[in-house]
Amino acid sequence: MSIFKKVSKLAVLSLGLTAGASYAADAICYNCPPEWANWGGQLELIKKDLGISIPMDNKNSGQSLSQLVAEENSPVADVVYYGVSFGIKAAEKGVVASYKPKNWDKIPQGLKDPQGRWFAIHSGTIGFFVNKDALDGRPVPQSWNDLLKPEYKGMVAYLDPTSAFVGYASAVAINQSFGGDMSNFTPAIDYFKKLAKNQPIVPKQTAYARVISGEIPILLDYDFNAYRAKYKDSANVQFVIPQEGSVVVPYVMSAVKNSPHPENGHKVLDFVLSDKGQQVWAEAYLRPVIATAMTPEIEAKFLPESDYKRAKTVDFAKMAEAQSGFAQRYLNEVR
Repeated sequence: MSIFKKVSKLAVLSLGLTAGASYAADAICYNCPPEWANWGGQLELIKKDLGISIPMDNKNSGQSLSQLVAEENSPVADVVYYGVSFGIKAAEKGVVASYKPKNWDKIPQGLKDPQGRWFAIHSGTIGFFVNKDALDGRPVPQSWNDLLKPEYKGMVAYLDPTSAFVGYASAVAINQSFGGDMSNFTPAIDYFKKLAKNQPIVPKQTAYARVISGEIPILLDYDFNAYRAKYKDSANVQFVIPQEGSVVVPYVMSAVKNSPHPENGHKVLDFVLSDKGQQVWAEAYLRPVIATAMTPEIEAKFLPESDYKRAKTVDFAKMAEAQSGFAQRYLNEVR
């Protein structure tokens, strides 16, 4: 077996692709799941416009960072997509490279690492992604406290907050809403203990399809997934920003240090921040980091601004710093 085939096979095994998948890939992106944030559409456009084939990858943010660290001496991925706290951690661990893509100057300060080791491409707001049909006549919950009611037993899901960024972001939202801060996660831990009595579902990967099917009636998730379900998949769903409050958080990308296809990786990062790439995110109901990509027609499909006023940003560096401590408490006290 040639060296090229060995490397390609390693990439396929690492990505967990199906046995029938082709080993040919022009670049590897960790955590680019087709059901999430319209990565499927973005990768199709990259293939069409750039001629770069990228296999879809269903890791979550935590799994992607773990893989980068494990492969540090022999990287497989070229670029990686993850929640901001994982991007900060990846930079600290030295597994990503400095690269400032096209449109770098249009990214607001605070949403990019000064050295170019990570930068935001879009953001989302945490709330309730609700399949109204699956509620069987129950009211759509409007608050974090509503989810604790016995009538929602077995109906609420959240992604594993020790691994998936959306799970950790949900924990931060809960914690902030009940008076906690990055140095005190007791409110969130107490909330998850109470929610445990309602037998929540805790998947590790995106559960979009499970909400659409009605298997999961209520998922703690981002606004963009709920809007996509409503407007693209015509599902009877509703997005709710809880009355107590929530958070807005960015998703970021990085170039992988010593990657096998750095030039292609850089082209991909340039593309997702281009006007065309940012428009893909806007059309998938994400807030593009370059604000001009958001059209009034798309904006009109979001909840009113009065609802979004309940969602705040946080200190993302402190959020990253607090993540390991929260995860350990969750494992020790909740799970």
